Amino acid sequence: QVQLVESGGGLVQAGGSLRLSCAASGRSFSNFAMSWFRQTPGKEREFVAAINWSGGSSYYADSVKGRFTISRDNAKSTVYMQMNSLKPEDTANYYCAGKLGVVRYSRPDYTYWGQGTQVTVSS
Repeated sequence: QVQLVESGGGLVQAGGSLRLSCAASGRSFSNFAMSWFRQTPGKEREFVAAINWSGGSSYYADSVKGRFTISRDNAKSTVYMQMNSLKPEDTANYYCAGKLGVVRYSRPDYTYWGQGTQVTVSS
């Protein structure tokens, strides 16, 4: 089994920055594609960003492209997401997710999930 624990959420003003972290324990982290999803009440959980096992390739939703950066440190079994120029519409619960193999963009493709960390952006 793999356990994922997110941290780094909080309250920030529009235009500010936050850095989310997701620490993994259990099976070999370096074999996993990792992603961040987000969800607001009453809406589907949506893809935000993903990174392949080596960190050599990353993928972003159009809504965050140019503002968010996903990265990973396999030695620390941790994936990060730097969020800059935050907007009120970025307010959501952010979830870390992992899967063996290649990157995918859909929630059902991911096997392991964290408990989520809340990000609130005030206007």
